[in-house]
Amino acid sequence: MNGVNAFGKEPLNHSWKPMEVSRPLTSNDGLKRHPLTPIRVLRGLICLLVLLSTAFMMLLYCAPAICVILRLFSVHYSRKVAAIFFGAWLALWPFLFEKINKTKVVFSGESVPAKERVLLIANHRTEVDWMYLWDLALRKGRLGHIKYILKSSLMKLPVFGWGFHILEFISVERKWELDESTMRQMLSTFSDPRDPLWLAVFPEGTDFTEQKCIRSQEFAADYGLPILKNVLLPKTKGFYACLENLRNSLDAVYDVTIAYKYRCPLFMDNLCGVDPAEVHIHVRRILLSEIPTSEKEAAAWLMDTFKLKDQLLSDFKAQGCFPNQQKEGNISTFKCLVNFLMVIAFTSMCAFLTFFSSIWFKIYVALGCAYLASATYFNFRPSPVIGSVKAMLGYKQSKL
Repeated sequence: MNGVNAFGKEPLNHSWKPMEVSRPLTSNDGLKRHPLTPIRVLRGLICLLVLLSTAFMMLLYCAPAICVILRLFSVHYSRKVAAIFFGAWLALWPFLFEKINKTKVVFSGESVPAKERVLLIANHRTEVDWMYLWDLALRKGRLGHIKYILKSSLMKLPVFGWGFHILEFISVERKWELDESTMRQMLSTFSDPRDPLWLAVFPEGTDFTEQKCIRSQEFAADYGLPILKNVLLPKTKGFYACLENLRNSLDAVYDVTIAYKYRCPLFMDNLCGVDPAEVHIHVRRILLSEIPTSEKEAAAWLMDTFKLKDQLLSDFKAQGCFPNQQKEGNISTFKCLVNFLMVIAFTSMCAFLTFFSSIWFKIYVALGCAYLASATYFNFRPSPVIGSVKAMLGYKQSKL
């Protein structure tokens, strides 16, 4: 039995029989919650300016100290401090979604414990699914520790790409022969159980569209795979690599299914407060012992999981909600405002030092830009000095 490549298209030959290709549900059905007025466009541009400027200043002034100098001595403490500072910036997004845009976030399924080390697998309805995982991570104390596997083109985004690199997101080309070594090398750095971790994977490999769904259904019909209407066929090699490298250091796997009411949002919809009206997040907590250890059986397990997701989304379409709604509680408006003011105050101070203080700050900013641009482009992160010295001594002793 051949496995579906995590980024390629090799067939997964299970026992399912070919079925007639059915028409998928569209990913943007329904009317917009609010019309895109000039005022909302202006508000969205202001939000984007705030998010970009705060990210830019926090990266320039925090990243060199936290993610370079401190990392030379300890990766663990570097990640811990980075999670505090950059988690404060990430918290601006749930504040925007839930408090400013008044988007209702509804959680269902199992109420998972706080502060676990987990591998998170989610469906990919639209380009902003991953942002709404921040709403769940904030409630579970893991906002600064969430990491994603994402396509390499996103690393080229201005400022945000630098942030993805500093937060140690794993960039991939979506071709397994090119990505395997990079993925496994990065995954090996996440194996320390002392480091908090939420590693989010979207096994479909791309966001859902009607055209992609039709192609996925045709492929499934050709190779005897399930015909899925609301998700694409999952690609398994990347998922299995994560599972294989991290199994011994994880507490659980979270199977997350995301749906929107009444329309799937785009990035600008989020910024302008146009959509969505509601985001529904269904969580299923799975013990590692319940997932097979062999690659073929794990691939079959993932396929079954996506069949369940497909049914969940069909039921959501019919009923307007997922089963077993949970009371995760609302995020605190007061804490959001305090966090927002602290981020604004910090970045305002950094801006003042940059533009109105000594020339040395301008030199520091220029060097910081050069480092962040080159480190992101070459995917470079410094290694601890002590670890490097030990490795060098061990190599010399082995030679002797």
